[in-house]
Amino acid sequence: MLGRLFPVEEDESLAEAFWAVARTLRHRSKESLAPWDITPSQSRAVMTLARHGTVRLSALSEHLRIAPRSVTEVVDGLQERGLVERLPDPHDRRATLVRLTDKGTELATAIRAARVADAEGFFGVLDDADRAELGRILRRLRG
Repeated sequence: MLGRLFPVEEDESLAEAFWAVARTLRHRSKESLAPWDITPSQSRAVMTLARHGTVRLSALSEHLRIAPRSVTEVVDGLQERGLVERLPDPHDRRATLVRLTDKGTELATAIRAARVADAEGFFGVLDDADRAELGRILRRLRG
């Protein structure tokens, strides 16, 4: 599969091979989100909220590692579609909380299932030992 989207050269560096796989995964991720007409940034926000629950906008910005202004735009788009709602923070009048609606929770479940299926297809070329080794290496590189 990788070779069809990005030709694999035998003499490519480890970094080149890594970035080719990363591009393929990004491409596949965009394709997997197409049925829901959701951007990768919106998807990341939905999945972060599914994992962390109700959070301040500032915390969501930190989780996503994007500027507060950008997280506001992402949340605006999700709120327009009825996927999230904003709430006043009962402990700080200046802060705003954001949480998934029931529709947003359903979307998170559907995206998670699609990603699991896609990952199975992508990583299916690896045997169990290779998958375990790749997982170990990636966890080590993440720090």
